[in-house]
Amino acid sequence: MLIPRSIRGRLTTIAVLVGALVFGTSSAITVATVPGSLRDRVDARVELAVRRTASDARMGKLPAKLETPARVQFVQVIAPDGRVVAAGRLGQQRLVTGFDPPEPERIYATDRKLTGLPPKIDPGGDYRVMAMSVRTPSGPVTVYGAASLADVNRALTWVYGLLFIGTPLVLLIIGLITWVVVGFALRPVERIRARLADITGADLSSRVPVPATGDEITRLAATTNSTLDRLERSAETQRRFVADASHELRSPITALRTQLDYATAYPEETDWYDTCVRAMAAADRLADIIDELLMLARLDAGAVAPRTTVDLCDLARDQADRRQDARVPVHLSPCGPAPVLGSPTQLDRVLTNLLDNAVRHAGTRVDLDVSLDGRDVVVTVTNDGDSIAAEDRERVFERFTRLEAGRSRDRRGSGLGLALSREIVNAHGGAITVADHEPGARFVVRLPLRAVSPSP
Repeated sequence: MLIPRSIRGRLTTIAVLVGALVFGTSSAITVATVPGSLRDRVDARVELAVRRTASDARMGKLPAKLETPARVQFVQVIAPDGRVVAAGRLGQQRLVTGFDPPEPERIYATDRKLTGLPPKIDPGGDYRVMAMSVRTPSGPVTVYGAASLADVNRALTWVYGLLFIGTPLVLLIIGLITWVVVGFALRPVERIRARLADITGADLSSRVPVPATGDEITRLAATTNSTLDRLERSAETQRRFVADASHELRSPITALRTQLDYATAYPEETDWYDTCVRAMAAADRLADIIDELLMLARLDAGAVAPRTTVDLCDLARDQADRRQDARVPVHLSPCGPAPVLGSPTQLDRVLTNLLDNAVRHAGTRVDLDVSLDGRDVVVTVTNDGDSIAAEDRERVFERFTRLEAGRSRDRRGSGLGLALSREIVNAHGGAITVADHEPGARFVVRLPLRAVSPSP
């Protein structure tokens, strides 16, 4: 392809093409206007001298020796018989022959090579010659004037030289400067690329160099390092998640395997009903862990469940009704409509996890409250059990995290419930926090209120 693939080559090519366009246009304008402008100035000088002399001749005031203007080589007045009537500093020798104006009172011009001029006056080359016939009291005469075109030709030689030799040279310089400057500007990018090429999934601790120029490349390097930070944290979280998941899954599987091994080894001594009950409990725990892991994986992948209008008051009422026979009953405060936009299954799972956690840690009471606060629906779950220390209020939402009090009360928990609840709430545009409460713990969920149009 004609267009280079590298940014450096493309920018250099663009700079040269733009320079060629600019200089080409300028050169064309110069070639079209400068020669005519230079010749017009010569014409103006010669024409002024000829007309002034013709005016003097017309009034019969010709001096014997004409005054020759600067940069005009000569002015002569010639009679019809070829006699020099008046002349300037070159004397009485006729210098122009074979150029007679066809009509009087009009100026005619031509380019000629003249001979007979003194070397100190003759610059050589072509001359711009003008002639004009006029009537005088003594009869008709012809006024001649001439100026050298040597200065014009010399100037045009320089102009053409600059245009046709200087323009390619300037374009070459533009290309070299652009190549060097772009290469220097892209040097940090190459260092970033080289460092990124050395970073592998096995080791994400390396970072790209950040130049101190403060430009777009600096921001690119800073953003790259920020992305690498997130990738490293994500990879570390993933490794820890896999390790913790393996550990949590191993416990129910080991328990189930132990029970089955014992039952098959001593079938006569086995209470098969009790064994099946315990095996089903282990299988249920295993299924719960797998369901929570699958839901977390879907949330991590950005999957969005079908959403509709959900009344959190109705969900809370259903949860309280299902838990009337629990170890610690759930007391629901009176609530009105609290519509939000979300997945009924996922939001019900949030209430389930929070209430299971509250019942597990409660002493005698669990309170559930659903209320409106401005544009938010606020769900509060409170228990009168162990308090959560301030330093642990964020840690309880980490995956597979179980505080010591929770482990001592119930060893069957997986440590995924609160983490899953936060992921679901965040996916619904809300927030879940642990609020101050003594005694016990209080979890507060805020979700955006959905305005519902009244029925017609």
